[in-house]
Amino acid sequence: MTAPMQGGRVNGSFKRGALICGALFNGALISGALALSAAPAAWAGGGGGGVTISSYGHSAIVVRGGGATVLLNPFQAVGCAAGLMEPRIAADVILASSQLKDEGAAVARGRLLVKPGSYRVAGLKIEGIAAPHDRVGGKRFGLSTLWRWSQGGLEFAHLGGTTATLKPEDRVLLGRPDVLIIGVGGGAKVYSGQEAAAVVRELQPRRVIPVQYRNAAPSASCDLGSIEPFLKAMAPAKVVRSGNSISLSAPLAEQTVIEVLR
Repeated sequence: MTAPMQGGRVNGSFKRGALICGALFNGALISGALALSAAPAAWAGGGGGGVTISSYGHSAIVVRGGGATVLLNPFQAVGCAAGLMEPRIAADVILASSQLKDEGAAVARGRLLVKPGSYRVAGLKIEGIAAPHDRVGGKRFGLSTLWRWSQGGLEFAHLGGTTATLKPEDRVLLGRPDVLIIGVGGGAKVYSGQEAAAVVRELQPRRVIPVQYRNAAPSASCDLGSIEPFLKAMAPAKVVRSGNSISLSAPLAEQTVIEVLR
């Protein structure tokens, strides 16, 4: 039976339940593995041939490859993103953690996804997962959306704009990403360096791209810290500073590598 679809979106409850039940049936939770090695075949889509990943700073990342362009968290140049160039580009799909000005601003052209659910857009299979935006269960800043998708032969997870402790079902749905994009700067709405490092160890990604940390000239209202506590907490993981763009293709080495894009 096929899950109902409207405008490219599959019913979120139906899909989420099916994924979790499937993982339980296969013993992922019982064994304690928590589906960290989720089968790539389940996320077929987005073509092969690798991707190019470029940063606009803050948490705005653009991923090009597999016949599609995905933009993450476009921002207005205010607050912690003050002084940065806004990502006023065209993309097939825009994945936003929320619709706050610094992570879901309407500055780019493309189909904006911000609500949890299952989607098929531009040949990509995309899963959005609800999570608290803050450390008090969403009571202060509401919910954000975590994203998982496959593109260019690689599995992606985006955990910008959240401080949520991952639940077992979240770990099942996120699987083991090839590339994890995660906020690390702390403050009220973003993982601290230590919290982000704990999530990295849970998910065991092959590449980590840290985002949402203090830039050179933020406004006085910015509550983010630097990237350094995260890098210290991840020691002795390899750190590569590659400018503002990298190219990746499958298969990636098993060792976790931190890619600092600026």
